[in-house]
Amino acid sequence: MTTTATPDHGAAGERASAAPVRTRAAVLTSPRGAFEVREVDLAAPRDDEILVRVVATGVCHTDVAVWGGGVPFPLPGVIGHEGAGVVESVGSRVTDVSAGDQVLISFSSCGDCDACHEDHPAYCATWLTRNVLGGARPDGTSPLHADGVPLGAHFFGQSSFAGHVVVAARHVVVVGPGVDLTLLAPLGCGVMTGFGSVWNVLDPQPGARLAVLGAGAVGLSAVVAAAAREPDVLVAVDLVPERLDLALELGATHALHGGADDLRERLAEITGGRGLTGAFDTTGDPNVARTALDALALRGELVVCGAPPPGTEIPVDIQPMLGGRVLRGVTMGDADPRRLLPQIVALVEDGTLPLDRLVRRYALRDLDRAFDDMLHGRTVKPVVLP
Repeated sequence: MTTTATPDHGAAGERASAAPVRTRAAVLTSPRGAFEVREVDLAAPRDDEILVRVVATGVCHTDVAVWGGGVPFPLPGVIGHEGAGVVESVGSRVTDVSAGDQVLISFSSCGDCDACHEDHPAYCATWLTRNVLGGARPDGTSPLHADGVPLGAHFFGQSSFAGHVVVAARHVVVVGPGVDLTLLAPLGCGVMTGFGSVWNVLDPQPGARLAVLGAGAVGLSAVVAAAAREPDVLVAVDLVPERLDLALELGATHALHGGADDLRERLAEITGGRGLTGAFDTTGDPNVARTALDALALRGELVVCGAPPPGTEIPVDIQPMLGGRVLRGVTMGDADPRRLLPQIVALVEDGTLPLDRLVRRYALRDLDRAFDDMLHGRTVKPVVLP
């Protein structure tokens, strides 16, 4: 880190200087292109921001969607949004985070709109611009430059496929000094999305009949949350046999191969013809979502979180929906990270959520391989170490 000012060691630890930071980042220059690891200049933290040295970043399907061109983001740019690291300095108005703290970084929200005031920051009025589409801080400026040229940045408020990030202090969660950040990094998006979508949104009661479609990191986290509610039926659906085996170990009562032609009939058989009281689709595949809709009981609810390209539609027959069935979208598990993440950290620490079974670690220079392994099911949750 380059600095020219004498730091002010206040109550929150080392205060940020005005000098930029020279660091490394994996720059994506075009859809489906290779990542280029290169030196970049990172703007200094502002008064309400902190500088974090990134220790680990999970790879999420939303990163893959940007890489594939299905989600628009300004390129060349830096993505990555499941960051975890150590705070190096803090802005002058930051009082609840200190230099030296270990933190998990989550999504950006304004803190001022109705949704934020009502403890639903994932539905912030400016969520899409802040997290996905803007490629910059809320004021339109990019904190990242390469050779003096602005890069698309601030993805989910962070762009953490890099050695350092500047983030708003309100978007981090402080965790204990002894935790393994290379294990906990995925909590900031994927794991929180899966767990929260069941815990906060479906909110199943004991005796429920549930299905989780897609047993990646999001789906398996949902299985853990669902199993804790003691359902009568908990079906995991996926194309990878090893993931189905793991879902059964985590509490699923049944496992079905997603490629089966009679999936709807199999779900009906498992539920004794009563249908599902709740289902959670993580795949983003409209055909999978339609199958789950058809498998719902009266007053059953399907929650979808996948992020297919804009314009993707789920075919819905209105007549069955009149039986009180609900199709509902969810973002980030409708979670307030500062409330939910400490609960999930506790589940990781006591072994209830065995993230070590999901995570495989990669160097930043191997980010292309991490993406390929995730796309082809060789790795459930890649974690990149910059």
